[in-house]
Amino acid sequence: MKITAPELNRSTLARQLLLRREPLGVADAVRRVVALQAQQAASPYLALWNRTADFDPAALDAAFSGYEVVKATLMRITLHAVHADDHRTFREAVEPTLRGGRLDSRFAASGLTLADADVLVPALLAHADRPRTAAELEAWLGERLGAPPGPGAWRGLRGYAPLLHAPTGTPWSFGSRPSYVAAGPWTGLRDTEASAVALAQLITRYLEGFGPASVADVAQFALVRRGRVREALKALSGALDRLTGPDGVELYDVPGAPRPAGDTPAPPRLMAMWDSTLLAYSDRSRIVPPQYRRLVIQINGDVLPTLLVDGYVAGVWRPVAEGIEARAFHRLPAAAWAGLAEEARSLTAFLADREPGVYGRYGHWWDKLPPGAEVRVLPGK
Repeated sequence: MKITAPELNRSTLARQLLLRREPLGVADAVRRVVALQAQQAASPYLALWNRTADFDPAALDAAFSGYEVVKATLMRITLHAVHADDHRTFREAVEPTLRGGRLDSRFAASGLTLADADVLVPALLAHADRPRTAAELEAWLGERLGAPPGPGAWRGLRGYAPLLHAPTGTPWSFGSRPSYVAAGPWTGLRDTEASAVALAQLITRYLEGFGPASVADVAQFALVRRGRVREALKALSGALDRLTGPDGVELYDVPGAPRPAGDTPAPPRLMAMWDSTLLAYSDRSRIVPPQYRRLVIQINGDVLPTLLVDGYVAGVWRPVAEGIEARAFHRLPAAAWAGLAEEARSLTAFLADREPGVYGRYGHWWDKLPPGAEVRVLPGK
C-alpha cells in the first residue's frame, strides 16, 4: 500500500491531536502524543494548549507535582515530558545511547571510568530519594569522590542516571535551577536483552503517536543505531503494517491507526518551541517545508515557535505587548490569518496569568530572520 506526502502529514496531525483539540485530561493526552520535548519549561504547556480542549495549566502542574507526568532525559538525550507509565520503558530503550552520550570523553576527563559510574549511580539514586538540588547532588558527589568533581563528572551522571526533574514552582513547574529525584531503585539497565525488548515497545508507542515511519525516522526520534531499529522491527514484523512512502521508502505502522485523507482540513496553530512534531522524523518535510527548515531550526538546535497553516510550518511567532507578532514566510490567505488571529487571542489570554513574554530570551533569533512575506501583529483582545 502506498501513502502520499499529504496523507503522511495528516496522519501525523491526527495522532498528535492537531486536527482538532480533544477533550482529554493531561495524563491521557501526554500518553496519546507519546512524548513532549521539555528543555524549555513552557513548551509542554503550550503543546497541550494546542492539542486539548479547555486546557487548564493547573492540571499539568498537578500531574507534574504528583509524578503522573514526568520530566527526564530520554530520547535524543533531550528532556522530555512523558507519562509515568512510559518512563521506564523509554529509559531502558535508549540506555545504550545515554551511556555512550553522557559517560563520554568529558566524563573520562574528570578521571572517572564506566566502572566508577556503575558504582556511583546506585548510591546517587539512594541519595536522591527525595528532591535534591543540582548543587546538593554535586556536593554529594564531591564528598563521595573525596575531591571536587571535574566539570564532566556531574554532567555525565545527571544525564545517565535515571533521575526525574522535581518540580520547583511557578510559572511552568520547572525553573532555571533544577532539582532531581530518583525515578526508582537501580534496576541494572545495562541488560542488552531488556533494552532490546524495551526498544520494540518504544517503537510501537512511537508509531502510535507519530507513524507511519521509516527505520531512519525511528532512529532519529530515539537517537539509536539503525541496526538496533531494524532488529526491533524484525521482531515486530508480524504485528505491523508496511507501507510505501512517497519517496519509495518502506514505512511501518500499527494496524488501525488513523490515516486521514490528504485533504482533511487542518486548522492553524501557534506551535510551541521545540514542538516534538517538528523533530520526530529523519525526513522533517512531513511538517517542515525544506526551504524553511533552516529558518525555524537554528544552528545550535533551538527550534522557534512556529505558525502551522494547512498542516505545515508557514512562519514563526512571538509575543509582543499588543498580542502575537506573526511572521509568515509566504503569503497566506485571509482565512488562514483569521484562524491565526483567533488562536492569538486565545494564546494571549492563556499566557497572561503565566508568562506573557514567553520565550523572550530567544528573541535574538527573530532579529536574524529574513523579513518574511508578511508580518502582522495579531491583537490579544
